[in-house]
Amino acid sequence: MTLKVIDSHLHIWDPAVQDLPWLASLPALQHRYTVDDLAAHYARQGVEFLGGVYVEVDAADPLLEDRLIYENGSPLILKRMMRTRVSPYMRIPVIADGVREPLHVDSEPRGRVLEPEFLDGLRVLASLHMPFELCNRGDELLDMARALAQVPEETVVIDHLGNMPGLDADSKRAIEALGELPNTYIKISGDNPVDPHIVEFVREAFGPKKVLYSSNWPVVELNSSFDAHFALMRDLFGSDEDFFMNNACRAYGIRI
Repeated sequence: MTLKVIDSHLHIWDPAVQDLPWLASLPALQHRYTVDDLAAHYARQGVEFLGGVYVEVDAADPLLEDRLIYENGSPLILKRMMRTRVSPYMRIPVIADGVREPLHVDSEPRGRVLEPEFLDGLRVLASLHMPFELCNRGDELLDMARALAQVPEETVVIDHLGNMPGLDADSKRAIEALGELPNTYIKISGDNPVDPHIVEFVREAFGPKKVLYSSNWPVVELNSSFDAHFALMRDLFGSDEDFFMNNACRAYGIRI
């Protein structure tokens, strides 16, 4: 039976149309990327690519990004996680299925997730049944655990293995605490080649129903490659339908 895949973390952009300042030092990624380009990668893997979750790209003009994604009619974009600054009075694009505030960038203050405004914003998102996409600095994992424990009703999807720096005691303690929260999921992806030992620890902490496959395409091409990452995921997870499809459906409310 052909493996069905939902990619829980993909990006698309066109530098000729959008200003993405963080790409300035990354010439290898200064190209146009489309969902059809990604679909071609999956076709070569011999799997059935059902589509994926678009995640905002930290563009200089989020309103332009909103419009471009609104105008993109690809049926392969199953959900849209758009940019905002989390607060109880946040602006949420009408096309958004959930939101992300990048917490991993230099401009974001440390301890941001523990601010009352941020926590109140998560409570608003929970009342709207909108997931929050969490991309954090790896050395702030304990702050993430402390913050999210105060809003356990909110669905949170953690990007890139939480950017876990390693299997040090603090990181392990934070991941175990996050894994115990009822509505918190985590993606097996990253900018660097994935460490199978970290994957195994995270899978044990979160359980088989709360770990999601993601490619992080095209950023995965910086230090690894789509093909290498997907091959490693097949080695570690085989044809696990929960990992490759069902868990993303649960986390994001995707109906196939």
